[in-house]
Amino acid sequence: MSGQVKTIPTKPFSGQKPGTSGLRKKVKVFQQEHYTENFVQAIFTAMPGGSQGKTLVLGGDGRYFSPEAAQIILKIGAANGISKFILGQNALLSTPAVSALIRSLKTDGGILLTASHNPGGPDEDFGIKFNISNGGPAPEEVTNGIYKVTETITEYKIAELPDLDLSKTGDFELGPLKITIVDPVSNYLSLLKEIFDFDLISSWLHNTTPKPTVLFDALNGVTGPYGHAIFVETLGLPESSVQQCVPMSDFGGSHPDPNLTYAHALVERVEKENIEFGAASDGDGDRNMIYGKGAFVTPSDSVAIIADWAEKAIPYFKGGIKGLARSMPTSGAIDIVAKAKGLEVFEVPTGWKFFGNLMDAGRLSICGEESFGTGSDHIREKDGVWAIVAWMSILAAANKEQPGAGINDVLLKHWKKYGRSFFSRYDYEGCESEGAEAMMDHLRKVFASSDFAGSTLKATSSDASFKVASADDFAYTDPIDGSVSTKQGLYIKFEDGSRIIFRLSGTGSSGATVRLYVEKYSQNESEYGLDAQVGLKPLIEVALSISKLQEYTKRDKPNVITVSHVAVLKDFVC
Repeated sequence: MSGQVKTIPTKPFSGQKPGTSGLRKKVKVFQQEHYTENFVQAIFTAMPGGSQGKTLVLGGDGRYFSPEAAQIILKIGAANGISKFILGQNALLSTPAVSALIRSLKTDGGILLTASHNPGGPDEDFGIKFNISNGGPAPEEVTNGIYKVTETITEYKIAELPDLDLSKTGDFELGPLKITIVDPVSNYLSLLKEIFDFDLISSWLHNTTPKPTVLFDALNGVTGPYGHAIFVETLGLPESSVQQCVPMSDFGGSHPDPNLTYAHALVERVEKENIEFGAASDGDGDRNMIYGKGAFVTPSDSVAIIADWAEKAIPYFKGGIKGLARSMPTSGAIDIVAKAKGLEVFEVPTGWKFFGNLMDAGRLSICGEESFGTGSDHIREKDGVWAIVAWMSILAAANKEQPGAGINDVLLKHWKKYGRSFFSRYDYEGCESEGAEAMMDHLRKVFASSDFAGSTLKATSSDASFKVASADDFAYTDPIDGSVSTKQGLYIKFEDGSRIIFRLSGTGSSGATVRLYVEKYSQNESEYGLDAQVGLKPLIEVALSISKLQEYTKRDKPNVITVSHVAVLKDFVC
């Protein structure tokens, strides 16, 4: 086992451009000869400070092709002078757990094998993502550097080493490479126990009469072992409180995205059994959904409520909150909380790296994206399990004030205090990229018209109308490093405070996902119990009309609608 280094001639593959979420393609693309090797070599070549002598964390969500990719990374890493890998057992580590390990062990970064919430399997998606030493996604200058290498690569280096047995924990040597294989859960669970008061949560679960019922659904993703360790082993709940908690390479043939469409098994069981608290996380563990009997918490409301309760319910924040933030498409609910508490609040483009800069500068504590991502400065990734435990902490604290308080009680109390931001998102997945881009170009031309601002847009099925206050392409200047990000989503702001937003998502492996967001703010308590879809229907009609979305995408209906009541979803999703 000499670890002799071989230099393999290769040629560039087109399209190996990583985003914040890394490089995502179909498994069969990664399985092409030299394809994965080229991209991995590009990571080591473009690493800040070079790869020589570095220590990296390695793991992922266990999707199809992960073990093979892990072996390739170890061998190419050894050939490029990597000194040590911290590897999750069986190559499993949730995305938040990778960030936590990078930060707690002070490594030089990490490589994640994940396509997050995308389907897995031999005909589905795979991804490779590089995180830097702060535990967060590589910034644009690094991902651009990786891409430049992939465009000109002529060779890669790989060490002649046998495959490593990934199933055993402990310290190993593979040629010149030192490897520590760790239990995927223990470090992350220890971090959560430092953040939350598990005794408070346990008291709520076991000393309340009647005892609240709980259901956690890992959607056959990587958080299954984490959920079992938290809910069953730590909190003492029965095995029936968790489901789909065995990680599978194809996620059991389902879509590991925690929303009302793909987490239907959770929704159905919560409603059938009247479960007070239900929650799901996605394939790699960075997203979450909170759903109790008759109560769906939108991600926009979720982050605002966590921010409002944090100092009261979560010991980590007892010393105060540094600041709050949201992605641009996320509703302004958290802005209202920030104003009431006298906190700085930031509106950033979609992408967790923007939050990371603010956290590293000590200006941000809690943040979220409407795409079911919520987190804090304990790590530099969104963290689905953290958000779920945060909600359990809130319910435990709320029950000390109001015995028997459930999710609906917390929601209603929040809206009465701050008003309600009605919010909905339509996802049109797998659209032809050409048509999606043409729709965005059409909107840019509409916005550029000199008389668009100040014009009135009318709904098609009612007398409702909305006067345009402004419309533009969202741009962001980072207050920490001064970098400028343009074309981050098209928005229309109306004089009544309502918003319409259009974005093309980059999280898919093929085609384009068109996302339409609509938001309306209300302080009318008589509206608080309504389904969001009812109050938002005129805005949705305006959005579809002005964008000609159905004409450009050839789609009559979205694949997924994020709304505040599952019954509405069943009527709208095809």
